Amino acid sequence: MADTPLHLYWWNAKPNFGDTLSQLVTAFASGRAVAHAEPRNAEIFAVGSIMQFAKRVWGNEKHPAHRPAIWGTGMMAPLKTDFVANVDIHMLRGPITAALLGVKTEAYGDPGVLTAEALGARPVRHDKIGLVLHHSQLGDPRIVALLKAEPSVQYIDVQGKPEQVCREIGACAHVISSSLHGLIVADSYGIANTWLDPMKHARLKYYDYAAGVGRVMPLPLKHDDIAAALPKLGTGALPYAGGIAEAKDRLIENFPAHLKAGA
Repeated sequence: MADTPLHLYWWNAKPNFGDTLSQLVTAFASGRAVAHAEPRNAEIFAVGSIMQFAKRVWGNEKHPAHRPAIWGTGMMAPLKTDFVANVDIHMLRGPITAALLGVKTEAYGDPGVLTAEALGARPVRHDKIGLVLHHSQLGDPRIVALLKAEPSVQYIDVQGKPEQVCREIGACAHVISSSLHGLIVADSYGIANTWLDPMKHARLKYYDYAAGVGRVMPLPLKHDDIAAALPKLGTGALPYAGGIAEAKDRLIENFPAHLKAGA
């Protein structure tokens, strides 16, 4: 099995590092090469709010015979739970996902928190404030104006290669992000970060992840308030660092053994 790629589903309709990140951390945890697979052919679902894709296939009476592994996956909104008996849930992103699926577990974590370990050598820190936008917010005129006026702010493009995006996040003094995985990667590196308003996008996934690591999520920062907030941003240790460390340990412990190299 170690000689064959692990078939992983991740959302790839648009370039977005947070989704492609699944390949990186799954390869790290499994010790295997990873290849993209369509949902019905996937052996495992990992990073992302992609539970609906597993539901569409395994909630159908004519679902494939194999049982895919669910490892740290989340959801955007409530789903019918008719598929749960047909998949193997090893870990979920957070307790909200677990409650909505009716699954009893205390093992939570988004696999993206393993980014720092998966990439190895840590980037050299600088004093920039990283700004990571959800891909739907690219080109916002308020952000364009902010970047011209504030040289301390570094725009980090979520459409870049995941390794590069993650290293740029890992080098920041503080990160402001409307992308969930911008926050998660900052957490992985222990970098203080601020949730930026996701605007029209559902907030369930943010609260789900945060609840799983013991992170308090105040209301997100508004785009118009970024400039005023810059002088007040902290750079100290994360108050929920223990929750991040626990999630990292549980993700490794709960990775499906039959999908690891050498199994």
